[in-house]
Amino acid sequence: MIAFQPFKIVLMLSALAVLGWGFERYRSNFKKGDLALALALAGGFLTAAFVPELFGRIGTILDINNRPFVMAFLAILVLVGVVLYLLSRLRQLRDDLTDLTRNLVIDQAPVADGGQKEISIVIPAYNEADTIKSVVTSLPDEVRGYAVQPIVISDGSADDTAERAQYNGTIVVEHPLNQGQGGALKTGFELALRDNATIVVTMDGDGQHPVDELERLVSPIIDDEADYVMGSRYKGRDLTTNGYTRQTGIRAFTWLINCLTKSEITDCTNGYRAIRGSKLTNLELTEERFSAPELIIEARKNGLRIQEIPITVAERQAGESKKPKLGYALGLVRTILATWIR
Repeated sequence: MIAFQPFKIVLMLSALAVLGWGFERYRSNFKKGDLALALALAGGFLTAAFVPELFGRIGTILDINNRPFVMAFLAILVLVGVVLYLLSRLRQLRDDLTDLTRNLVIDQAPVADGGQKEISIVIPAYNEADTIKSVVTSLPDEVRGYAVQPIVISDGSADDTAERAQYNGTIVVEHPLNQGQGGALKTGFELALRDNATIVVTMDGDGQHPVDELERLVSPIIDDEADYVMGSRYKGRDLTTNGYTRQTGIRAFTWLINCLTKSEITDCTNGYRAIRGSKLTNLELTEERFSAPELIIEARKNGLRIQEIPITVAERQAGESKKPKLGYALGLVRTILATWIR
């Protein structure tokens, strides 16, 4: 009993310390999760101090005769739970920072002139200083009576992408930190909706999406034949040098989306698309990186009329692809399944 006393004191002090931390956290920010975690940990410490025989009973249930081993096993489970909780908190903090950054960027962005029906061209760009100027200067002033308003989101670029995108009223905003293509698109969508865009088009900042196909892309929406129009390189032409592995992967992911959503698309990763502005607010967009599958599945789940048209995808005008090579396939699969289930 005497030999056990110091251990019991340590456990009691640990319980008090954890309870103090939980109480302080709760009265500071009223986060119930922190208080619940503190109560659970303190309860474990006090149980080990005053009811050690409980671990023997748990060991009997688990068919483990060694009480210290049972205590260590339970401690590991608690540690895993704490780590998962901290990871969730870290993700929440990151999301809060991202939202704060996006809101500040949007508040500081210039407002479009307005006055007529508008097509907003949302162009996410990460280190595209070599190509972004040629992309924005190639855009027409209007398409079928709709004013064209380019919106460039320089997503944490380390070069002068934002400066080179400044042309003829183009709205240019800059994320101080890279948020991924999905994050840049969300900023662009919010800016387009703020300016009451009738149609929102997305295109890449590397020159792969020919501007002369813009009218064909938006016409089904103008003619009220569709709410969401996707370009397809497989119905049109693919002039890129994508290898066999990437081509096979795109077709596999497209097949998976078709199976899960009863769709008939052919090119799920194409970033050249047009969306009816009034329907865009119905889409729940949370993905920061792999946004293309999320947009398609959300459009399908919300009953948007989807149409696919043939387009040409050209080779990049300069630079290298920003798509991550490691984990790209896993990221797409995760996004497809997560969006479909939620």
